[in-house]
Parts: sequence; structure tokens; C-alpha cells
Amino acid sequence: MKASDKDIFERLMKGETVRPDDPQSGRLREASYTTMALVQSMNISSNPEEIRSLLSRITESKIDASTAVFPPLYINYGKNTIIGKNVFINFGCTFLDLGGITIEDNVMLAPGVKLLSESHPLSSEDRQSLIPKPIHIKRNAWIGANAVILQGVTVGENAVVAAGAVVSKDVPANAVVGGIPAKFIKAIE
Repeated sequence: MKASDKDIFERLMKGETVRPDDPQSGRLREASYTTMALVQSMNISSNPEEIRSLLSRITESKIDASTAVFPPLYINYGKNTIIGKNVFINFGCTFLDLGGITIEDNVMLAPGVKLLSESHPLSSEDRQSLIPKPIHIKRNAWIGANAVILQGVTVGENAVVAAGAVVSKDVPANAVVGGIPAKFIKAIE
């Protein structure tokens, strides 16, 4: 069996690069449009239970009653996102999750946070290819307003990412990082 015969979503979760001429590449956009319909319904709701219910349908997993989401929330696929308990997702966040996003318990995402588990090669010949790498936000992390977490990054337990930071490398536990690109600022006592 050729690699391209395997399910494209499984290949993405395994970190395989998907080329634009992949015979299953059309499934990516098709899935995104399906997700968009649910996202639009979620984003016009102000009912916490309805928001969690729609987000559960988007992620195909239970969203705990302790988790709060303030729409709008933008998600391109959803099924590769795992959200823990007592998570707070503020207005205007964006999740590109084809590479996988895990948000553990007690995480806070400020307005405008972007979690981008997908990228493209630098080579202009291959640029239309999709490179997935998972993002993992560990327990008790706080991601500041308009911060961007790029593919392959793990944000450690109790860490703080300053507002506006662009995080391209792992953040240690109990650390504060900030800037573009994000750099270590201090340890949290």
C-alpha cells in the first residue's frame, strides 16, 4: 500500500507532510468547510451550554462543564483538538489543528491567541505542501493576548507566554517568555 492510500488525517497526526497533489488533499478543505458550519453556529451563541455542545461536536470529544469559551473561536478542523477541564478560551482565538493541539487542565488563553499546528516548506517548489507538528499546552499555562504558538511547540506546566509573543521553541515549566521570537524572561517562583 502506498503512503497516499492511507487516511490523510491519520498521516497528518503522524507528522507526515502532505503534498498538494495528494489524491486525498481535497478531503482537507471538505472537512474544513464542514467544521466551519459548526463554528459559525457556535460563534453566534451566548449560551455556555450550547457553546460547549457545539465545540464537543467540532472536536468529537466531551468539553467539560468547567471549561468556558467566549466566541468567536475559529477552528479549521477540530477533530485533532483536545481540551481539558477548567480551561478558559477568551474572544477571538484561532486553532489550526491538523497537526494536533492538546490543551491541558486549567489553561487560560487570552483574547486573540493563535495555536498553529500547521506550516509549509520554505522551498517555493514545495510550498503548497502541509507540514503538521503538534502543539501541547500543559497544565496551568497562561497564554497572553495575541500570542502565537507555532507548530511543534510545547508550553510547560505553569508557564506564562507574554502578550504578543511569537513562540517557535518549547517553553520550560514555570517560565515567563515574551517577544518576537519569544525568549526566556524569568522563572516563576
